[in-house]
Amino acid sequence: MKFTDLGLRPELLRAVEAQGYTEPTPIQRQAIPAVLTGGDLLASAQTGTGKTAGFTLPLLQRLADGPRPKARQVRALVLTPTRELAAQVGDSVKTYGRHLKLRSHVIFGGVGQQPQVDALRAGLDILVATPGRLLDLQQQKHVDLSQVEVLVLDEADRMLDMGFIHDIKKVLRLLPKRRQNLLFSATFSNEIRRLADGLLDAPAMIDVAPRNTTAERIDQVVYQVDRERKRELLAHLIITQRWHQVLVFTRTKHGANRLAEQLSKQDIPAMAIHGNKSQSARTRALGAFKDGGLQVLVATDIAARGLDINELPYVVNFELPNVAEDYVHRIGRTGRAGSEGLAVSLVCIDEKGLLRGIERLIKQSIESRVEPGFEPDPNAVPEPIRKPQRRQPRRTKRA
Repeated sequence: MKFTDLGLRPELLRAVEAQGYTEPTPIQRQAIPAVLTGGDLLASAQTGTGKTAGFTLPLLQRLADGPRPKARQVRALVLTPTRELAAQVGDSVKTYGRHLKLRSHVIFGGVGQQPQVDALRAGLDILVATPGRLLDLQQQKHVDLSQVEVLVLDEADRMLDMGFIHDIKKVLRLLPKRRQNLLFSATFSNEIRRLADGLLDAPAMIDVAPRNTTAERIDQVVYQVDRERKRELLAHLIITQRWHQVLVFTRTKHGANRLAEQLSKQDIPAMAIHGNKSQSARTRALGAFKDGGLQVLVATDIAARGLDINELPYVVNFELPNVAEDYVHRIGRTGRAGSEGLAVSLVCIDEKGLLRGIERLIKQSIESRVEPGFEPDPNAVPEPIRKPQRRQPRRTKRA
């Protein structure tokens, strides 16, 4: 199947062709026709599957011939959990809608609101937003959501993980009852199904990302190591194996900061990215990482959502995630677009149970290695792993 077989407008096909794409991905083949029908949709797709274009293209087509929005009104609303994902979706809208006379804008916290207010004043065909800043601007009467025709919840599972359910419900109460709803999630968890039951009307269902799958083009390996020597081993592997553009995952923001500082002291250019960093700092770090000026980007799971990095060669789990499904999301950031990728996990005795859970989920054993000179202590005693507490969203600080 080609993009030309999906019934898209010539203006959209020109934009797709300019990006070098001719064949849609599985999620795009199924989602584009489903969205064009005007019905509700519940879709499961992992990061890197092309899901953003899967809803952006038909959304642009549906809005292309409609009436222009009035002042402060919005025709289509896309909610995302993070600033980075909002910016990525906004870029997709601009890229594919470049030949259409539609107005779009992205709003999120961490930056001044006046440019966002100015954009909203004229009315928008498509608004991409994080929930917190959207509600702030709505309460200030800068945006009118009463005429929204299409609502998209992108990475809805992460919005729930981040405690946005109350904000989402507030937004829903501001929308008209008659509208099209599109819900995209990496998983079909019980929480997502409950949200979908209350939001969607007889939705089409698409599942192209079974939650227990890892791409065959990704090589996975575990290095057994004592917890106190993980940082030393990571630096050793980066230097001796000449790794470049390495995305490293830690469990906590403090751990990300500490690891980035330690690597930098060993002349390995590294920066941390997480929710406590300013938007300018996050943008600067990501830009340097993409351009090759930054060798290592250390991130928490939530901060990494929405990072759009093509042909990322290396992903390292400095610490295994507490939730096995997050392992699939993490390593899915490498091995994209036909490129090969390497996913490395540094596992200490404390994490053996987490590793078993991951292997059960993906239904395969991961190759285990011991790097010479970093042999684990056979007499080591496991320590309990503290699970980070889910913090309630602060009402005074919007995402």
